[in-house]
Amino acid sequence: MGFGVLGVFLGLLLEVSTHGPHTVPRTSWKHQDLDLMEFSEPGIYNYSTLLLSEERDALYVGAREAIFQLSKKNVTVRNNKVQWTVAENSMMMCTLKGKSKERDCLNYIRVLQVVDDERLYVCGTHAFQPQCDYLNLGDFSLDGRPEDGRGKCSFDPSQSFTTVMVDGELYSGTAYNFLGSEPIISRYSPSQSLLRTEYSTSWLNEPSFVFADVIREGENGADGDDDKIYYFFTEVSVEYEFFGKLLIPRVARVCKGDLGGQRTLQKKWTSFLKAKLVCSMPELNFVFNVVHDVFILKGAHSKDTIIYGVFTSQWGNVGLSAVCAYNMTAVEEVFSRGKYMQKATVEQSHTKWVRYNGITPSPRPGACINNMLRQQNITSSLHLPDKTLQFVKDHPLLEDPVLPIGNGPRLITKDVNYTQIVVERVRALDRKIYDVIFTGTDKGVLHKSVVFEGEVHIVEEIQLLKNSEPIKNLLLSSESRSLYAGSDSGVVQSPTAFCSKYSSCSDCILARDPHCAWDPRSKACVNIFNATQQQLRKLIQNLNGDADSCPSVAAPSQKDYQRVTVKPGSSAELPCLVHSNLAQVMWKSNGSLLTEASRFHFIAENGLLIYSVAPEDQGYYECWSVEWAPAAGKNFSRLMAGYALALDLPPRTPPPQAGGVATTSGSEETPGRHAAEGNGKTDEAPLTSGLGPLSFTTTALLTSPPQTDSSLTPPPSSTVKLPPKQHLPPTSNVRHPDSRDPAAEYLQHNNTTALLFLFLLFFLLFLAALVYNCYMQYLPAPCLRLRAALLGTHKSTHQPEYRACEAGLMETSGGTDKINLTEQPTQNGSQATQNLRALRDTGYETEPECGNGRVPSHSFGGDSDSPSQEKPFDVDCESQPIQFADAD
Repeated sequence: MGFGVLGVFLGLLLEVSTHGPHTVPRTSWKHQDLDLMEFSEPGIYNYSTLLLSEERDALYVGAREAIFQLSKKNVTVRNNKVQWTVAENSMMMCTLKGKSKERDCLNYIRVLQVVDDERLYVCGTHAFQPQCDYLNLGDFSLDGRPEDGRGKCSFDPSQSFTTVMVDGELYSGTAYNFLGSEPIISRYSPSQSLLRTEYSTSWLNEPSFVFADVIREGENGADGDDDKIYYFFTEVSVEYEFFGKLLIPRVARVCKGDLGGQRTLQKKWTSFLKAKLVCSMPELNFVFNVVHDVFILKGAHSKDTIIYGVFTSQWGNVGLSAVCAYNMTAVEEVFSRGKYMQKATVEQSHTKWVRYNGITPSPRPGACINNMLRQQNITSSLHLPDKTLQFVKDHPLLEDPVLPIGNGPRLITKDVNYTQIVVERVRALDRKIYDVIFTGTDKGVLHKSVVFEGEVHIVEEIQLLKNSEPIKNLLLSSESRSLYAGSDSGVVQSPTAFCSKYSSCSDCILARDPHCAWDPRSKACVNIFNATQQQLRKLIQNLNGDADSCPSVAAPSQKDYQRVTVKPGSSAELPCLVHSNLAQVMWKSNGSLLTEASRFHFIAENGLLIYSVAPEDQGYYECWSVEWAPAAGKNFSRLMAGYALALDLPPRTPPPQAGGVATTSGSEETPGRHAAEGNGKTDEAPLTSGLGPLSFTTTALLTSPPQTDSSLTPPPSSTVKLPPKQHLPPTSNVRHPDSRDPAAEYLQHNNTTALLFLFLLFFLLFLAALVYNCYMQYLPAPCLRLRAALLGTHKSTHQPEYRACEAGLMETSGGTDKINLTEQPTQNGSQATQNLRALRDTGYETEPECGNGRVPSHSFGGDSDSPSQEKPFDVDCESQPIQFADAD
């Protein structure tokens, strides 16, 4: 049974990894191509805790044994710093517990929360003895009165945890003990006692906390409901048995005004409930069951709030990541009206928990105090009946899951592991509001995506970190339009958009970035949030990707193409840089479309490589970018680069002089000639292996207006569209391949003669090898018979390589059974034939000479001791009868 389930699951993994979606970012930016701001200090690592203060224009960074205050506008500017190290005795105790002194027994700052305008509440692991303290922002110093940090901060710096400060009270989810085996969700308040969850697997079963935040109900709520704190984590399933630990993503909720129970659940949550988050591909029945990070995009009202989460599969070899979005109304519906689950009583069942079908106590277990309960004289959780509290203690799990918007992920990527997410709402020039998603990966890459109606478009990917390491924290500042990424090596600040990187109008429009628009006056792609109101009215933005809205640009003339001159027989590389990963590169030669099967042409990612340039390769070469815009339903073509390729031919051979020998100077290099030979480089336009001077740098020369006609090479006033396969008439000023000069014909004649000479040489070598192998008897029987017929009996039987073998075979029996090599003249013809065969015998055909293992009745004459009269390979069948191989 277990192996059958495992086989079905592995087949599902193969199906998902093979036929899963392949979302590709349109543009990729490398780290060195961008102007990013970075902060780090030597000897300090793990910059993973970030806190943004819009009021103070500061970014607070918690690192290993240090806390920094950086400028929000420029993180390279450090305003303050405070050290928080571990005492020697605490480090000694940590090492005695088996932890590493250099790695574990240090103080990792994990909690940075705002208490008020003057103080921060900070906590650190402190050598596996968590401590917390207050940081005064005035002089940026610690109070020096540390508090016990158990339940507020993790012991292990690698353990997951989450905290949020709400009205001066710290809500946290972490482990309460050194081993990490007692996870709790707790609240610490200066005015109230500690409130936490039960130590029970039905409440929390090996959770991995990722995020927590508060959702305000508002003072003017119709039902007077309480504010709620939501926790997001992944835990081991308590519902089902599986062949391994099955992980389930969860959302849990507690009420801000919860005070615990009077008799039951004293100092415990009376409002703790949890439900399952569903993020799956319904068409393949594949579930993303590990949540890594959550961002709550808050609206004006709680009903307008959307929860975004990044998920992966528990089985990482699938290589898929997903982004799912949930309406807060759907979450509230599950917690307020969902069915409860209870432990199953049936033994040996694969289901441990089943739906509770009994009568639910009143008031509803896990509900917050609202106006309806207040009318029943229940003004706090201390007034709840024990029946309700006992039901909550035994039934903390809800059966109904929280389903995502659209019943599926908004974004799925392949071969990417998302670790962090932030979301921003942007009002574009069309007055519509779009959700822009920023997701960080475990390779230090940032993806920017836009949610359109029914689709998600990945605008770009940015290599934020120099090294390939995980992004451990990601914050967004809507005021400064900046992103802040924290990692082990440092902090990086990036703008939310790179509009200036798009050099043409069509590129700016096809990016479909709500932040960017094209300015016709400055002929630049600009950020709409940096433009004035007067400029906004003249900007061009089309989020459908319809680049026909761009102004017309005159097509470049062929006389403006980059001229490239190469030696005959050398290679030429024609660069062509296309930033869009969604575009298809098309090369045309003299109006004809080039393919991979074209003669001596190789179309690479960054250009066209022509091997062994011949006269027929001369002419005009054009690189076109053809990009499909799904929302617009059109292809948009742009001329990216143009080249005029010509041969640098040697001078013609002078006619032979009378009475002398004709000489040529075609192979000699004159001082005025080009020095580079055979590498495709010239003094006028040097070619490089990458993106060199051959690429266009002027917009008027590089791009033509995005067109949708049926030709890739239009006249100046026509439009452009990708045809299936269509050839344009060649330009009139390109030399025809048939019009060759004498120098070219001479070169081709020499090449033909050389090939013929090489063919004859290899043919003669083959014949020589065949004759040698036939003579040495290495070839099959027909060749041996031919050799025997040609050589006859002239081959000497005493070759050195056979003498040792012959000596072993000429054994005698008492010196009387040796065979005489000479025959009497009275022998008949058949006997002479047998003697001839005996002379040519090789030792492999002895049975035909013996009838049924016996020698024929004729006699060989007298014996002789002379070696010259012996037949080394003839055997006396009577004296040496043949024995079979199995005769022991």
